[in-house]
This record gives sequence, structure tokens and C-alpha cells, in this order.
Amino acid sequence: MRRKIPSTAALSAFEAAARHQSFTKAADELAVTQSAICRQIGALEEFLDLKLFRRGRRGVALTEAGLIYSRQISARLDEVERDTLALMAKGGQGGTLELGVVPTFATKWLLPRMPHFAAEHPEITINLSARTQPFMFDDTPFDAAIYAGQSSWPGSDSLFLMRENLIAVCSPALGRVDWRRHTLLQQSTRPYAWRDWFASRHMEVDNDMSGPRFELFSMLAEAAIHGMGVALIPRFLVEDELRRGVLVQAVSHQYLNERSYYLIYPENKAGNPALAVFRTWLERQAREYSAAMGLD
Repeated sequence: MRRKIPSTAALSAFEAAARHQSFTKAADELAVTQSAICRQIGALEEFLDLKLFRRGRRGVALTEAGLIYSRQISARLDEVERDTLALMAKGGQGGTLELGVVPTFATKWLLPRMPHFAAEHPEITINLSARTQPFMFDDTPFDAAIYAGQSSWPGSDSLFLMRENLIAVCSPALGRVDWRRHTLLQQSTRPYAWRDWFASRHMEVDNDMSGPRFELFSMLAEAAIHGMGVALIPRFLVEDELRRGVLVQAVSHQYLNERSYYLIYPENKAGNPALAVFRTWLERQAREYSAAMGLD
């Protein structure tokens, strides 16, 4: 069955005119005449059987339908351009992977390792976009996701990477930590984190839910660096701070909680060659990290 898709020339003309709110500026950008832009947009409106622009003495303005459509078309054309440039750059070899990732994990753990992947597999391009919640792959451009939580997504396969390892850290200036005297910095979305951590050490501390609350682990780390108290943070997020000595472990204790990190991908993408290469590399990286941290 023939697809109900307008011509790319008409879509390009519409996207440019919508972005500039001007047929004249769209014509200048695309190096065509203004009348050519008018014809393309007129043909598109006829194809859609609705008006995309209101014409007036002072120029043109998008209708409500035109505004919605312009946002959608702009995103689609960006994707087509990106994929085209990637294909041209690789000469048809390798591939591009679109990954939705937990931002902190990507920034602190994955990205420092990506130069090694790029050196081993220069034919594969990895694009990263922030995603913190599960989603349906069919509604996104993503080939896979790196997610913290449960591994079961409908219609998807998963690869276990590692469990989250929480450690207590503080400024070295804080000295020996007195759990009942020093401030416990709290993560606002995990109110029982300290209680669970103390339980893993067979301890009870009355003030385990007291202390200033911060939404992001990066905020907790900065607060701890500046001596505001003791923070409970996944180790991979503060490896650099520990190496530089601006943070130290308050006590040598690792707590592997129930939160784990997974590579999630649709079942129908399991045979994607680029994804298979990345999956193998990522599994090796996670295994080596866990062994180095004594988390096997």
C-alpha cells in the first residue's frame, strides 16, 4: 500500500517557513524563489486538506495545526539529517546506536570508558540521551537503554551490568565520624537509605532520617566536599573525588542494595550487529569494574 507521506521538498519548505515565520526567509535559506515556497506549502496544505499558515498583510503566521505539525516535522527532519550524515561519514560501514541513559551513570561511569570503545570500534557511533524512567521503544528512536531499577520491560531483553554499591563519604577535614553527632546528608527520593545502610552494619541510629535533603547525588557530593556532613552515594559517582582526596570513605563498608543497572533493548533489536558489539563490550567493562571493586 502506498504511504501517505508528502514530498520531502514540501516538508523542507514548510519547516523552514515555520521556523522563520516567513516565506521570504525560507526562500533565501533554501536558495529558491518565494513563489516556489508558496507553491510547495500550498501543495502540502492541499495534501493535508487543512491550512498550516494564516496569510495577512503583515506576513504569515502558523495556525494551531501548523504549529503542532511544524514541531513534529522539524524533529523528523533532524533525525533524517542526522542519520544521513552518519551514513555518509561511515561510508555505509558500521552503524549508529541511539541510547537512552541514566544521566549520572552515563556521565560518571560510561563516558570515561567510551574513548576505549571508540578506539576499538571507530565504525560505530554511540549517541546518548538522558532518560530516567522506563519507556516504550516503539515510541522513541532508541535502540537500547541503560536503566537503574527492574530489568523487566515488556517486549525487551536485558543484560545485568552491576548492583548499586552505596558508600558513606565525607570531607577528610571532618575527621573520625560520630554517627550520632555528625550531620547525615539525605537523598530526598530515598528517605530510608541511611536506615537500610545502618541495618546492613547491624546498627541503629536515632537520627538516620534527619539532615538536609538534596534531590541529586551530585548535590550530595558537593555538600559533603564542603564539610556539611556525611553523604551516602553510589561509589561509581564519586570515584574521581575519592582519587583526588576531596572525599574519603567515612568507614570501609560497602552496601549492595537492591537497585541494579541493566542494558535494556527490544527483542527485535537483539540481532543488530552494532548493538551486539556494544553489548559485548559493555558486559566486559561492567565485569572488570565489579571485579576491581570486589563486587563479584
